[in-house]
Amino acid sequence: MRLFVVELPLGQESVAKTRKIVHVDMDAFYASVEQRDNPSYRGKPLVVGGSPNQRGVVAAASYEARKFGIHSAMPSVTAIAKCPGLIFVRPRFDVYREISTSIHAIFKRYSDLVEGVALDEAYLDVTENKQSIPYASTIARHIKTAIFQETQLTATAGVSINKFLAKMASGQNKPNGLTVILPEQAIAFVEQLAIEKFHGIGEVTAAKMHSLGIHSGADLKERSLLELTHHFGKAGNYYYKIARAEDDRPVEANRIRKSIGAETSFAQDLSDVGQMLQELEQIAQIVEQRLEKHETRGRTLTLKVKFSDYQQLTRSKTMLASISELSTIFEIAKALFESIELENRSIRLLGISLSNLDNAKQTQVIQLPLFQNAGIIF
Repeated sequence: MRLFVVELPLGQESVAKTRKIVHVDMDAFYASVEQRDNPSYRGKPLVVGGSPNQRGVVAAASYEARKFGIHSAMPSVTAIAKCPGLIFVRPRFDVYREISTSIHAIFKRYSDLVEGVALDEAYLDVTENKQSIPYASTIARHIKTAIFQETQLTATAGVSINKFLAKMASGQNKPNGLTVILPEQAIAFVEQLAIEKFHGIGEVTAAKMHSLGIHSGADLKERSLLELTHHFGKAGNYYYKIARAEDDRPVEANRIRKSIGAETSFAQDLSDVGQMLQELEQIAQIVEQRLEKHETRGRTLTLKVKFSDYQQLTRSKTMLASISELSTIFEIAKALFESIELENRSIRLLGISLSNLDNAKQTQVIQLPLFQNAGIIF
């Protein structure tokens, strides 16, 4: 479903009620920076991440690499098997942070309500914008143009009335795209969306939904709040709302991030301890990359383990000093893991998170009900 930008006149009453949200997502950010800075990498499959010889993990993949099915968080050894000519480049987070700072300065020309999700992604609330531009789609185009002119990098933007829809819009036409979902298009857009495409629904949850006969937004919308909370707990309330294109989270410019982590659900339960530790080390690498991305460290490490019978337990350790290095993260996670009595049980999920973080630079994600106003300026 291809959605085109449509700009409509707006009556005075809906100005106060309806938000205009822009979601900007840099295109293959880390990989694109490396291709920009090294012409010999351009047009070639490239990943930013650790070497396959050192149990590395992919942090980002160029669009050329994605054609081979390579994606972030994939073990580097798997990536090289999919594409033997793959180029590996070590991350340069100092460079990515510098570029991200320049991009956020562009955002601030239009609104102070900027919520940075990561170095390469942000939400902007431009309902009231600094340049009094009446169309959010115009602002999005100006931002994309400025980013390219000032960084030689492309970005994709999504525009709508809430964060969920803006995020979904930005995923429709990558790279270098712009998609707008107007209020009158929202319900139809969500209904046709495959359930695994929903932001906030991962592989494991999508598989469970498939087992319940939920394959699309329309299927999800048919389920009651009671049924969804029964199957998915507190998350069921979120699924109930987004199935109706509702998201009441505001764009928050100064949210304190409480934790950063990563977890992996395995397609087949693990029964070999060596394989469990290998997976744990790869998860630790992803956590290290995310800490770098968010420019923070943490003092409390929590290990999460879910067994094949769905029993779940956690183990935590709080250090005197904050940590962010891979070797320390894995060492502590490994010690916590080895303190668990496995009793020949199989494991379906492992996770590591760090809390008691050092800084408060990050922004959060929250959700406004859908306003059914036809005359909204985008």
